[in-house]
Amino acid sequence: MAATPAEPSRDCPLCPRLKDFRDDWRTREPSWFNAPVPSFLPPEGADSVRLLIVGLAPGLRGANRTGRPFTGDYAGDLLYATLIRFGLARGTFLARPDDGLELVGTAITNAVRCVPPENKPTPAEITTCRQFLLPTLASFPKLQAVLALGAIAQQSTVRAFGERIAAMPFKHGGRYDAGGLSLFSSYHCSRYNTNTGVLTEAMFVGVFAEISRYLSR
Repeated sequence: MAATPAEPSRDCPLCPRLKDFRDDWRTREPSWFNAPVPSFLPPEGADSVRLLIVGLAPGLRGANRTGRPFTGDYAGDLLYATLIRFGLARGTFLARPDDGLELVGTAITNAVRCVPPENKPTPAEITTCRQFLLPTLASFPKLQAVLALGAIAQQSTVRAFGERIAAMPFKHGGRYDAGGLSLFSSYHCSRYNTNTGVLTEAMFVGVFAEISRYLSR
């Protein structure tokens, strides 16, 4: 039996609700990406990746529109600014996939590759899409750390590692040993979380400072 690829096909049919939602937006906005959003890799390729960032799912007018994770909505502003600050990205982030920004030793993916209605994938959809997260994790031979943005991303990553969620509960600033790697956790850098004070820039930067120290060992 052939191994599952790390990226779903453009017309992936595995989650009927997500497929219908995606097809509806293809009709409404034919110039948008409107497909499973592939992982964003550094130009040096998978062999250079030491940190993988796992988000929840593409935003409707963000990655679903642009085709690049965390690009086109507010969440990317904070994420990419922080990556640049710590030398994990280079260039200028202009919220467009053609802005020339490059990742450095870092890759970005999502637990669910297709945009879900109301930003809420179902448990079944999260489970189904984990078949792509597993080979994604396995595709980076030098991977040392994973950063999960939000509880759902962490839970799906923990399951992908074959670990128990109860043994690794989500908490901002958390760190666990899983699958031979270090799993770090942060609240998702969504506009809602930053507007409500659930996540401040200082809190987010603090997580990346810890990751940077770990990678610099």
